[in-house]
Amino acid sequence: MTLNKVLIANRGEIARRIIRTARRLGMASVAVYSDADRHALHVQDADQAVHIGPSPSVDSYLRIDKILDAARETGADCVHPGYGFLAENAVFADAVADAGLTFVGPTGKAMRALGDKASAKTVALAANVPVVPGYNGSDQAPSTLLEESKRIGFPVMIKAVAGGGGRGMRRVSRAEDFADALESAQREAAAAFGSDLVLIEKLIEAPRHIEVQVFGDRHGSAIHLFERDCTLQRRNQKVIEEAPAPDMSEALRSAICGAAVRLAENVGYEGAGTVEFLVEGGALTAEAPWYFIEMNTRLQVEHPVTEAITGLDLVEWQFRVAAGEPLPLPQDKVTRRGHAIEARICAEDPAHGFQPQSGKLLDFDVPSGADIRLESGVVAGSVIPPDYDSLIAKLIVSGPDRETVLARLLEVLADTVVLGPRTNTAFLHALLSTAEVQSATMDTGLIDRAMDELVPREPDLASAVQGVLALLADRSHAAQTGPWFAGDGFQLGAPRDLRLPILIDDIPHVAQARWGDDGLTVTIADLSTSASEPSADGTTRMRVRDGAAYVSRGGRQSIMAWPQHVVTADDDDGDDTVRAPISGRVAKLFVTPGAVVAAGDRVAIVEAMKMEHVLTSARAGTVGDVPVGEGDQIAQGQTIIVLAADEELA
Repeated sequence: MTLNKVLIANRGEIARRIIRTARRLGMASVAVYSDADRHALHVQDADQAVHIGPSPSVDSYLRIDKILDAARETGADCVHPGYGFLAENAVFADAVADAGLTFVGPTGKAMRALGDKASAKTVALAANVPVVPGYNGSDQAPSTLLEESKRIGFPVMIKAVAGGGGRGMRRVSRAEDFADALESAQREAAAAFGSDLVLIEKLIEAPRHIEVQVFGDRHGSAIHLFERDCTLQRRNQKVIEEAPAPDMSEALRSAICGAAVRLAENVGYEGAGTVEFLVEGGALTAEAPWYFIEMNTRLQVEHPVTEAITGLDLVEWQFRVAAGEPLPLPQDKVTRRGHAIEARICAEDPAHGFQPQSGKLLDFDVPSGADIRLESGVVAGSVIPPDYDSLIAKLIVSGPDRETVLARLLEVLADTVVLGPRTNTAFLHALLSTAEVQSATMDTGLIDRAMDELVPREPDLASAVQGVLALLADRSHAAQTGPWFAGDGFQLGAPRDLRLPILIDDIPHVAQARWGDDGLTVTIADLSTSASEPSADGTTRMRVRDGAAYVSRGGRQSIMAWPQHVVTADDDDGDDTVRAPISGRVAKLFVTPGAVVAAGDRVAIVEAMKMEHVLTSARAGTVGDVPVGEGDQIAQGQTIIVLAADEELA
């Protein structure tokens, strides 16, 4: 090893994970950070840290010039891009090399050959690897793309040529929906990767998504480190990953892994990469049709499951290859043992379309053990900003076989506590409990089909009554809301019961509070708990903050709060005002003052935490005011569109 100091051009859990390996290898580390990450854990972990700009990634983590300036300023001799942001940007890789630094990843040339989806298909065909039928031509006219889609046959997938992570991808089932889907995919791709180029692929029905971890060095060697199953996805973004792929025939494993190595060899690939395939029909038999779809020219989010079954440190391999060393092991010395599954814990609300969440983590606790690995960029007290990906932690469990690992992961998720922003923890538990996942008969459409079963619609009443008891005991908030919310239940005579309106996960309910000789009892929908009783079980955790009670039980968070209504001048706007559902950026405005809209018409798109939120008009009318512009940063609840009142139109 001749590398001494690494600058990590990333943030969060992946930055912390790279720092950990660098320190073990005797390398110093440099973190970069935006305004939002000033107090982030990766900044605290690193030996040095450099501020590179405002919170939006376009002004910080995507600024090549600022990152290179930070490397020069701190004397770093190499740059590790992590994943996301600039990790698959060939211009960045070239700029690092031109600055006299070592890029810990493939060359810009290799990125252009394999990271670009269109070019990668050409390489795959030359390597005799089957590809999904589609169109990857240079003519990007919407009319051409539509005609090619018709030729291929609907349903099709529109896919961004650059980047990955499900960004810039849209399924289109009908020609009538193509134009809107194309515009949305191109806009998202441009914002994420700086390029709006797309390709069209035939949609493969009921597939399994299998990817192969490959490694190459500058001495001409390339090998694989086996496969991962990434079938469980939502909106083309991975939710659960495991290794090895369950019930995969050795013949199919050999064929797919061999194809992945051929791709890497054909371009002289250096470093870590992942070659992704779809296996049609859901069964991983020797006879199943399979197709190459893309290559990610970087380390993957899910690399820990490969590390778990091989016993290797993939980041160490990246550093050694970047330093010019040959691959640490030949193919015949790479072995696998046991099974591992990774669950991505994200700050999002499954009950409301997985809307990204942000804010302060009031509590964050995951069980520990020799079979548990947690990769996270946050702890209790950390603030999740609205500017970046919603991933807050990766929970990896390993063991001797899949059955053991699945059972253990379900136990750990049930005992995981996250209070504050809503997360998908309970959703993950429900998904892993399905018969399809338990029997390894899933396909990429499982989550969409099973959504009603995976997202609880009824409140957790046991948590709710505990939350109401906590709110009634919260004297600091009672002082703000009046004597009728005091915890002692003082009343001017009979009756000694009180009906309390309460919000349970934003849904109105009524709680019955009774102060008797034995103290306070709360009842909701016939479920009662007294203040003198212990919580529902040993895993229940609770925090009260700003008039809301956050209760975690069995891995599921419930939030209880008193209804509040503040009278303002805008209270009468009704359907006249369209407001931002979340803090973010105005990605697109479809209307201007004077435009006529119908109920349900799109008026704007707000982008937050890598997701687009389409805002529509609640009624027909004429647009009176548009107080924001495209590209503006906005806060949750901020006015986006105002419709003119009827009298203004008379």
